[in-house]
Amino acid sequence: MAVIKTIDLVGVSAKSWKDAAEQALAEASRTIRGITGMDVLDTSCNVADGKIAEYLTHVRIKFRIER
Repeated sequence: MAVIKTIDLVGVSAKSWKDAAEQALAEASRTIRGITGMDVLDTSCNVADGKIAEYLTHVRIKFRIER
């Protein structure tokens, strides 16, 4: 029997929402073992001077609890 835990993160990128999601996953992978999936929950952006300044992607990371 497995137990899956989740954490929510917001990745930030100057390039794209995809890159922001990849940044969040990369950061989670530094300290979390056994990542099995990721859901994209929301995307948004920060605006400066009438242009997109940063892309934000809210993700939920899933990983197995190790015993």
